[in-house]
Amino acid sequence: MTTPTRLSLLGACALWAVSFVATKIALQAAPPLTVVSLRLLVASVCFLPLLVLTGRWRRIEGWRDWLRLAGLSLFGAGLHYGFQTVGLQTTNASNASVYVATGPITILLLAVAFLGERLTARKVLGIAIAVAGVLVVMGPETLARFELSGSLAGDLLVLVSIVMWGCFTVFGKRLTDRLGALTVTSAVTLVGAAWMAPVGWLDLQRTAFSLAAITPAAWAAVVYLGAGCNFLAVLLYFTALQRTESQKVGVYLYSIPPMTAVAAAAVLHEPITPGLVLGTVLVISGVALTERG
Repeated sequence: MTTPTRLSLLGACALWAVSFVATKIALQAAPPLTVVSLRLLVASVCFLPLLVLTGRWRRIEGWRDWLRLAGLSLFGAGLHYGFQTVGLQTTNASNASVYVATGPITILLLAVAFLGERLTARKVLGIAIAVAGVLVVMGPETLARFELSGSLAGDLLVLVSIVMWGCFTVFGKRLTDRLGALTVTSAVTLVGAAWMAPVGWLDLQRTAFSLAAITPAAWAAVVYLGAGCNFLAVLLYFTALQRTESQKVGVYLYSIPPMTAVAAAAVLHEPITPGLVLGTVLVISGVALTERG
């Protein structure tokens, strides 16, 4: 894997690491599906000029490509973020953290089954070490709070959203290899925003909520989620996916929990624990081993 590819993945994961804080801020001021619709709208405003000015939309060949992109928009845009956002409201953070750790495993299994990527002992060991690192970063207290007696619906929504991202990564790779990362991510976001717009409007009607009630801090969070996470991070992620195997891209997702913990230490002055240091070393070791698999 080249250095630019690694930097793209680390940049994407760094942006996503802060997304949990931004989502929490946005949800304090607006309904969940409204937040999803707005962040996709912001991302579309970022993607559309690039797609038009570069002429990349001409790479899309006929209705079959548009049908594939529409399907990907379900897995990587509207439904993925919708399920995850609603699920996070009804399940506890400890459960969600454990479920998120299964994401790269989903990508690995799907890549082997549908893309014919090789499953080597080194890759399996690398992912196992990275999983151990994430669990160490979480710490025993977080793991002890994991329970299945809470909101089963919320747990299932978060799990389904994770599987959807795995499908988005794996099934989006072939199309990305042919059309390019910018074309795929732009079209997926634009289509996702188009069909999520009426969903967001219905959410506003159902909750009798007014956009005027959204605070400046919540608007800033929405803009960050749209421009930072749905636009820049997704574009960086798929640019890396175009250059290497999906398994090697997916394992970088394990760097998000350590990055989130480091951000919390820097911004919220939370302590740097031995578990964070050890877990980060394990994650880096697991990622490096998987790359060499």
